[in-house]
Amino acid sequence: MFDMANCKMCPRKCGADRTSGYFGVCKTDDKIYISRAAPHYWEEPCISGKNGSGTVFFSGCNLGCVYCQNRKISRFAVGKAVSVNELAETFIQLQKSGVHNINLVTPSHYVSQISEALDLAKLQIPVVYNSSGYDLCDALEMLDGRVRVFLPDFKYMDDNLAQKFSSAKDYPEVAKAAIKKMFELAGKPRFDADGMIKSGVIVRHLVLPGHTDDSKEIIRYLHDTYGDSIYLSIMNQFTPSPDLPFDELTRTLSEEEYNEVVDFAVSIEVKNAFIQEGETAKESFIPDFEI
Repeated sequence: MFDMANCKMCPRKCGADRTSGYFGVCKTDDKIYISRAAPHYWEEPCISGKNGSGTVFFSGCNLGCVYCQNRKISRFAVGKAVSVNELAETFIQLQKSGVHNINLVTPSHYVSQISEALDLAKLQIPVVYNSSGYDLCDALEMLDGRVRVFLPDFKYMDDNLAQKFSSAKDYPEVAKAAIKKMFELAGKPRFDADGMIKSGVIVRHLVLPGHTDDSKEIIRYLHDTYGDSIYLSIMNQFTPSPDLPFDELTRTLSEEEYNEVVDFAVSIEVKNAFIQEGETAKESFIPDFEI
């Protein structure tokens, strides 16, 4: 259990006294803020399936990427504030709705409370830890035996890009360590008879416009390190924001850029990977949040 009065639950280790109503870097205090809890059908096929993934979108974020498509909820403590017991009941009700799993979206700054809620809920379906990859290994240890599917991002290999877009120069090394820990906890992917994932690691990478070389380095690292023992998810759904001070982020990813990255993955014999097709960089892919 982490001390919320001197919070060091994530790699920022900002030391905020969240018990006194002060917000940490994550923009939250010691309450649990939920902006959406509902079936979600736009995850990887082995997660969404036919019945949807039982997503719980948590508000606030410990990383704060400038281009975040969920900025309506990641920048503030918005939505409904719930207790640990209420969070457990949310999990249970989603399970009763028939979803394939419980999907914890942006959970890194709530790991202590989530662990308690999972113990109360005693779920019979897999739990998916869906994070930015900016996770503390000590925090991930709390999920041992509680979470069997990890769905982290690996956003940057270049620490200068990490600093530029997320103010986290240490992101590459933190993400490498976090994914290693996730793999230790979950092992190789296992699927049920319907092709739904029961345990394992799927690493997402969003290709950024103008930065295909960094994407290739990430894919090379993951393949060299884990081979076919994890899955990759190579994403093209970057949603531009015209108010950003970075010219390359004011446009969508081109088809040529995305194909270049996918072709690279094929060329180094990546076999376990999901790719996206069509125009996914649309507002319609961003859920309606309760704020």
